Amino acid sequence: MSTTRPYSPGDRGPEPSGASGAPASAPVPSSGVPGAASVSSPEGGGRQARRLSFEDASGVVPLARDFTREALYAWGWLPSATADQRAAAEDVLLVVSELVTNACLHAEGPDELRITCEKKVIRLEVSDRGTGQPAPRTPHRAGRPGGHGMFIVQRLCLDWGVVRTPGVAGKRVWAELGAPA
Repeated sequence: MSTTRPYSPGDRGPEPSGASGAPASAPVPSSGVPGAASVSSPEGGGRQARRLSFEDASGVVPLARDFTREALYAWGWLPSATADQRAAAEDVLLVVSELVTNACLHAEGPDELRITCEKKVIRLEVSDRGTGQPAPRTPHRAGRPGGHGMFIVQRLCLDWGVVRTPGVAGKRVWAELGAPA
C-alpha cells in the first residue's frame, strides 16, 4: 500500500493519479477506459470477462488498477459490505499491480490484461512479449527492497502460472483469487 494515500485502496474510486480520466471523488464509470472490452456469458452461467489492451498506453499500472476496479464494481465485489470483502478486493488490485509491474520491469511491458469472474473466482491474465520465467525469489528476503512481486502473488492467490503458445513470442502470466465466503 502506498504511504501517500489518505486511505486504503479498494472501494473508494479510481487511483488518485486519475489514470481512468475520472477525478478521484467521482464514481467509477462502467466503460471509461480506452482499449477496454467487456463480455458476459451468453448462457447465463455467471462467467463474465473483460479485456484491456495496453497498446500505446502510458501509466499502465494505474490504468490496470482502475480497469480492474471497474470490473469489481460491475461484478458486485465492490462496494464492500465487510472487512473480508474489502480485503479480497484489495488483494485483486494488488495482484494485478504486481503482474503488470513485472511485465513492465522484466518483459518489455504488458500487451493485454484479461479478467474473468466465474462463480467466486477471479482470474487475472497479463500477456507480454518477454521470454523470462516469473518466479518468487528464493530465499525471500523481506527486509530488502524489490523482488517481492511474485512472492506476494504466490501468497495471495489460490493458484498462478505461466502459459506459452508455441510459435508465438511472449507469455501469459495468470493468477486466480477467491472471494470471501
